[in-house]
Amino acid sequence: MQDNKKCILYVDDDQDMLDSVRLILEANGYEMAEAGSAEEGLRVYKKTNPDFVIVDLMMEEVDAGTNFVKELKALGNKVPIYMLSSVGDQLNMSTDYHDLGLDGVLQKPLDPKHLLSVLKTKLG
Repeated sequence: MQDNKKCILYVDDDQDMLDSVRLILEANGYEMAEAGSAEEGLRVYKKTNPDFVIVDLMMEEVDAGTNFVKELKALGNKVPIYMLSSVGDQLNMSTDYHDLGLDGVLQKPLDPKHLLSVLKTKLG
């Protein structure tokens, strides 16, 4: 982490999403570490020690996102983890996202103002 910028790890297999979120984050003073799979996300997490994690629910495998979160919890993760999903509202109705080890769910398409508001609230 340079210049005391907060580092956000974003794990998603959609490169267009990674690129667009990077633009939002970097334009607002954050650093972004990225990974294209849950497996890569674990390596990047260990290497970067991020301040906040965003993970796509549906990646290369149906449960890759939720398994990634379980792995982070097993590693003793203490930073906020938000799931990014196009099924966010249905997920909130059918499952308590805290049961999945999440601090919240962000809805696709991602609203930049909402993302920045969440980051400001969680990271100060």
